[in-house]
Amino acid sequence: MAAAFASKFSRVSRSLLGGLGNNLSTLLTASKESICSSFISQLQQQRTFIQMRTVLKVVDNSGAKKVMCIQALKGKKGARLGDTIVASVKEAHPNGKVKKGKVVYGVVVRAAMQKGRCDGSEVKFDDNAVVLVDKQGQPIGTRVFGPVPHELRKKKHVKILTLAEHIA
Repeated sequence: MAAAFASKFSRVSRSLLGGLGNNLSTLLTASKESICSSFISQLQQQRTFIQMRTVLKVVDNSGAKKVMCIQALKGKKGARLGDTIVASVKEAHPNGKVKKGKVVYGVVVRAAMQKGRCDGSEVKFDDNAVVLVDKQGQPIGTRVFGPVPHELRKKKHVKILTLAEHIA
């Protein structure tokens, strides 16, 4: 797609330039390359939902380090902030409550995809993170590390908010 854009742009620039000279042509070629590189980098930085096979960081003291999403319980596309997922534990501490290979439930507390707020601002995080919960929605761990968005209050995860260090 970017190559097609670049070739169309170069044909237009050649036809417009005609006989204006070589200096303007090299300047336009350099600007064309910078436009194409910024366009490609924007395509690569696109954030997506938390979907099947997404690896997430566990930010509580339940014993798991990393989990892989098996299924998002709500929504067709995937999970966002405050949604519950089913996950498989991929890495775990040796003496934790949760062992490697166990299937667990988790609440998404940080997502790289932006979420709009009522006041018009947007919140997004650098990583994808979950807090492990049981079937009733109670957290397995007793501490939650890092920032947690206040949108969890609307999704009825007040217990996670009380355990959190910082509410964003």
